[in-house]
Amino acid sequence: MNRTLTTARPPAEARTTRFPVRAARLLLTGPTPATRWPVTLLALAGAALLFWSGVIHLMLWSDGYRDISVIGPLFLVQAIASVTLAVTLVVFRRLALLAAGAVAAVAAAAGLLLSASVGLFGYSESLAVPYAELSLAVEFTAAAVLALASAIVLVTALRARR
Repeated sequence: MNRTLTTARPPAEARTTRFPVRAARLLLTGPTPATRWPVTLLALAGAALLFWSGVIHLMLWSDGYRDISVIGPLFLVQAIASVTLAVTLVVFRRLALLAAGAVAAVAAAAGLLLSASVGLFGYSESLAVPYAELSLAVEFTAAAVLALASAIVLVTALRARR
């Protein structure tokens, strides 16, 4: 009788469901005790910058951008999303929120740069208009700060799972 030891492999369904579960757990990861202070400070700074970006877009929307087709509603959506994300980031410092904040900030800045260079939804903007340079500075800074916080949480979470 020839017996070979084999390791039991989970069924294919179990293997395929592991990745989404693991990814979801990773995205819901917050800072570790060792990184709590730096991540919290970065998250608060990023949230303040996102809030500021939202306020800028809300001011511009109320100053006349609301009358521009497509762009007007996008300004309002961006303002509401930035403020909501900023408040949520202050309460929950999770990887998914930190990364979403960085992406939202880059998207807002990219929208302005696209509008100023080639136009966006039939509308062309100039970087000489009020708040354009400030908006770019705030959004790119928010993106960098939140990306750094995301990287810290991601790296520490991956190291802890080894």
